[in-house]
Amino acid sequence: MDTDQHVTAAVAPPAERGQRLLDLAARVLEEARRQGAGEAEAVLSESRGFDVTVRLGEVETVEYTDDNSMDVKVFFGKRTGTASTADFSDVALRDTVRAACAIAKYTAEDPHFGLAEVELLAREFPDLDLYAPWPVSVPEALERALECETAARDADPRICNSEGAGVGTRDGCTVYANTNGFAAARCSSSHGTHCAVVAREKNGGAMQRDHWFTSVRHAAELEAPQAVGKMAARRTVARLGGRRVKTTRAPVLFEAPVAKSLLGHFAGAVRGASLYRKASFLLDALDKKVFSDFVRIHEQPHLPRAMGSAAWDGEGVATRARDLVSDGVLCGYILDSYAARKLGMQTTANAGGTHNLTVDGGGKDLDALIKEMHRGLLVTELIGFGVNTVTGDYSRGAAGFWVEHGEIRHPAEEITIAGNLKEMFTHIAAIGSDTDTRGGTRSGSVLVDEMTVAGD
Repeated sequence: MDTDQHVTAAVAPPAERGQRLLDLAARVLEEARRQGAGEAEAVLSESRGFDVTVRLGEVETVEYTDDNSMDVKVFFGKRTGTASTADFSDVALRDTVRAACAIAKYTAEDPHFGLAEVELLAREFPDLDLYAPWPVSVPEALERALECETAARDADPRICNSEGAGVGTRDGCTVYANTNGFAAARCSSSHGTHCAVVAREKNGGAMQRDHWFTSVRHAAELEAPQAVGKMAARRTVARLGGRRVKTTRAPVLFEAPVAKSLLGHFAGAVRGASLYRKASFLLDALDKKVFSDFVRIHEQPHLPRAMGSAAWDGEGVATRARDLVSDGVLCGYILDSYAARKLGMQTTANAGGTHNLTVDGGGKDLDALIKEMHRGLLVTELIGFGVNTVTGDYSRGAAGFWVEHGEIRHPAEEITIAGNLKEMFTHIAAIGSDTDTRGGTRSGSVLVDEMTVAGD
């Protein structure tokens, strides 16, 4: 495929792209009605872009994406069926609706099935500035990737190998429509640069690897390729000479990029499916204290240019800013319409996930939190997955740095950190101002006042 033609096609005006999908969605819903469905919803999306990677100064991959998808869900009373296709031809759309209707005939009735309530659907659509295609050519992207990797390899003589650097760009449009009269299109873009390198001590000691990346909606806000490469190198070299620590009880400071995983565990515990299945360590915790007094966790769905922004969720329900935790108290769940009905509650506009879930930080940056911790473990990488979502028991491999007297003493590796999320949440001592905004979850570094740090 010709690169310039591909890029030109990828930057079609959003109104044009959205209207084409809206027209298709209307036809799908009309077909569902014609085949006897009482209610129906359709999600159509298209995405285009490319990713390039280089390694050791040579081009490694050039991958184009040009994806279409359509999912249709039909309701026959309290029975439902779902089918999907990547083919937008008239025959494929009609056959997909027919398949969904056939499936519905064999499913069990569930009184909680159905579209979202009409009064909750979005009626205002603020411009969140999420769509900014990047007219970069493949040769230009490759040049940026090479600049990134070269900066990393040249940053320190101990950099001995590379896992590569890459540049990617993608833009697309998603439409949701249902037979309650809702139909809306959302166009968005995302662009990124990443790099990972390997370092080894001059005396031939053990090797270490680390990485860095930047990801944004608007390409002009990307970190410079050289900056990404230098940061990847800096983080990698800092890990040289890592060693285990003696097993102890000590404070643990989660660096912002890994601290976001703690927010993910919280979100999973208050998600509707976990609650109605009684598979959550925060079951029946609504209106109870679950975090330290100063902790606030909230959704910010209307932040301009943010990765998790959306005016409506996966069911067309209007999103809104809201607190899930205020002053340490759990005051909200994460619910779609089905889960809300199961629990006798109202949807929180979270069909498809959360929207810029944020834990507010304090006034201290990472260096200040290291000083406050005084002695303990700074975690910069988590390994494996050892979290019991029912009990909250937490045990994960970790790497990072051991801190003494408020200063980093040496890199630390082959460590396991363990605790229980219930206790960890209520023993958060501080949250940093170094908020990581590269994604739909936002958190600064998180200091937990004590955990088991298992090493030697």
